[in-house]
Amino acid sequence: MIIGSLNDTERIEILNPHFKKIFDYLKSHDLQSLPLGKTEIDGDRAWLNVSEVEGKTEALAEMETHDQYIDIQLPLEGAETFGWQSRGELTHEAGSGYDVVKDITFYADRAVVFFTLSEGQFCIFFPEDGHVPCIGTGKIKKIVVKVKI
Repeated sequence: MIIGSLNDTERIEILNPHFKKIFDYLKSHDLQSLPLGKTEIDGDRAWLNVSEVEGKTEALAEMETHDQYIDIQLPLEGAETFGWQSRGELTHEAGSGYDVVKDITFYADRAVVFFTLSEGQFCIFFPEDGHVPCIGTGKIKKIVVKVKI
């Protein structure tokens, strides 16, 4: 997991061949005016989704992991709290296991670390990172960038 600011991405951009293109896109567009839904950055290798979600309590928000994509998550309106737990420590899958189409597995496990981001900040979750998004109150407008591994 990485937590950072859009003002300081240079060292992070070298970690993945798509990161520079993604951060250049995020810095050069008016993120508030992006339409809800999917916007392609580099075909199925890198794309973003703008959504508005109702914030959840820690108890109701679900732990998740992804196998095929890295998540870069940025709140646009409203603070968003995230939970984190190492995937290697997760033991209680919820539901029917890994969903290949949505690239997601949900867990009943609880997070061990929590942090809150506001506009201009981001977090990156790799497949090794169990994460709990969308914790907060009221409406949270956010971007989730999906980066193919």
